[in-house]
Amino acid sequence: MLNQSETKTIDEILKNYNYKDSSIIAIMQDVQKIYRYLPEDVLCYIAKELKISEAKIYGVATFYENFSLEPKGKYVIKICDGTACHVRKSIPILEEFRKLLGLSETKHTTDDMMFTVETVSCLGACGLAPVCTVNDVVHSTMTPEKVRQVVAKIKEEEANE
Repeated sequence: MLNQSETKTIDEILKNYNYKDSSIIAIMQDVQKIYRYLPEDVLCYIAKELKISEAKIYGVATFYENFSLEPKGKYVIKICDGTACHVRKSIPILEEFRKLLGLSETKHTTDDMMFTVETVSCLGACGLAPVCTVNDVVHSTMTPEKVRQVVAKIKEEEANE
């Protein structure tokens, strides 16, 4: 159940798109920017307000890989495993992130909701392989040592906030 503040926030997003169901992708993108995922109660509220079925909302949310129905961490790390990155050893990069953060193939987000690690088919930066992004900031020619540096820098910045 949404609280009054959340309802107001979602209403503002819907208003920005004139409550048009044809803007559902943009609406969901805005919602995901706020929550870092698409909460079930928010999707149900949007369906009701746009006068479309919950099935249609979930169809869109599950069709596009960019949407998540599960909470993600503050820092979303995407490791490319496309051909160029894979042959340049992206798997050891993935394994190092998982080891450092206590994650696995089945556990993608840290308990403190600080980090989410996922693989993607391509980040479109093949010439910089192996590559990863942290909240859409590209890190090129990654190595396990660079992974340790990236994680240490983030943790240091978090400690200073």
